[in-house]
Amino acid sequence: MMKSVSRRAFLGGAMSAVASVALADAPLRSLRPVARDNAAIDPASRVSPLARTTTAEMIAEANLGGTVGFVVADMRTGTVLENTDGAVSLPPASVAKAVTALYALDRLGPAHQFQTRIIANGVVSDGILNGNLILAGGGDPILSTDHLAEMAAQLKETGLREVRGKFQVWGGALPYINEIEPGQLDYLSYNPALSGLNLNFNRVHFEWARSGGDYRVTMEARSERYRPGVGMARMRVVGGSGPVFAYADGGGYDDWSVARSALADGGARWLPVRKPALYAGDVFATLARAQEIALAAPEVIDDLPDGDVLVTYGSDALRDVLHDMLEYSTNLTAEVAGLAATQADGNGVATHAGSARAMGRWLAEKHGARADFADHSGLSDASRISALEMVQVLVSRASGPLRPILKDIAMVDEERNVLPDHPATVVAKTGTLNFVSCLAGYVRTAGGTDLAFAIFAADLDRRAAAKARGDEVPEGAIGWNRRAKRLQQRLLQRWGLVYAG
Repeated sequence: MMKSVSRRAFLGGAMSAVASVALADAPLRSLRPVARDNAAIDPASRVSPLARTTTAEMIAEANLGGTVGFVVADMRTGTVLENTDGAVSLPPASVAKAVTALYALDRLGPAHQFQTRIIANGVVSDGILNGNLILAGGGDPILSTDHLAEMAAQLKETGLREVRGKFQVWGGALPYINEIEPGQLDYLSYNPALSGLNLNFNRVHFEWARSGGDYRVTMEARSERYRPGVGMARMRVVGGSGPVFAYADGGGYDDWSVARSALADGGARWLPVRKPALYAGDVFATLARAQEIALAAPEVIDDLPDGDVLVTYGSDALRDVLHDMLEYSTNLTAEVAGLAATQADGNGVATHAGSARAMGRWLAEKHGARADFADHSGLSDASRISALEMVQVLVSRASGPLRPILKDIAMVDEERNVLPDHPATVVAKTGTLNFVSCLAGYVRTAGGTDLAFAIFAADLDRRAAAKARGDEVPEGAIGWNRRAKRLQQRLLQRWGLVYAG
């Protein structure tokens, strides 16, 4: 089935974006009653304009509409110091990745590695494999072309020179998912397919350049050291008044087209891959040929046969993988980590939505917090959690592994210039969708007190209207997001500067 995106969406530019149960590892202490606005502020600091301005006034000045939920709690006592619409459940956007990180660390362990293997299904004699060679994925979300090149070189070092059988690829370690969020536009590289065999975050690099009266186009699996061409993702430049980008399933390849009238003299962008196992096999076959090992075209298999493991590549430790996920907010990593965590718990789910629901049940059991998750990355706006529940997770003693891997959030002035000597420090996870802006994490105040906070802002009516129009960057969304981030800064600076503890 052909799927397409509008010209307006393309030209807009690329912008991303159960009951509560108290068990052994539930919060160390219950969140306590709400304090009056400014009640916990040091009176001696009230000369600060931030101290004199209430949260309600800050929210009104931000002019966001919709709902702003803000909760801050003292980490030592568990006391809720401020609660403004904190019980309202809103989409967490990528703040959901913080929950996913905890889920994966709990179920898989911080030292867990994803294993990618090359298996010989047959006998190797005198450098010849009389059987099939299999590239078997283990779910690695950060596998790159560079890593496959290392595996191809190691394969040559085993003495293998020739494969007389088939070259097969297996991605069945995790369920295949065609796209993370069907409501997102098809060409967005942060919304790819995923499986147990992924490569380059399942993105392909599309580049074009004018050549005479036509265009020269390339589709490549680019990495830091290599840029092999890709045959399973193809691009056609077409005329007419159709959509800028259109995608169709070509059976054995991803069939893309782009409107000639939308292309300048040259340019490039990443596109999502819908056949990740085939993509990895295509690239590995090219890299193996560079090592003088000829392989047939890759064939995707559903069942992994027995065989001898010739090469194994292990990913970085899960803790490091999740640190990078939180730093760069990679959707594919979140979905893979969440699915793997669910499988490790003995729940064989077929979709990331089912796995997300399992994560919600785990959150209630482990942290005593209620949430509804539609995925592990926050790309879907159907997920819901309140600022109060998120702070309850952050205060929980079971959240210990999270704080060290969260991203540093700089304090900035009105012009977004970094304030290098600001005495408060913040580590947190950001979350952004059109008309949704979230931030949750920890503040160490100027006085050395540790606070947990969550700021969730969403205008769901404006978001729904923008989605109905098919706008990638709808009118007003950029300004709304800037105001939301400025509100976050003002709230954090106020508490970070003047809270006396």
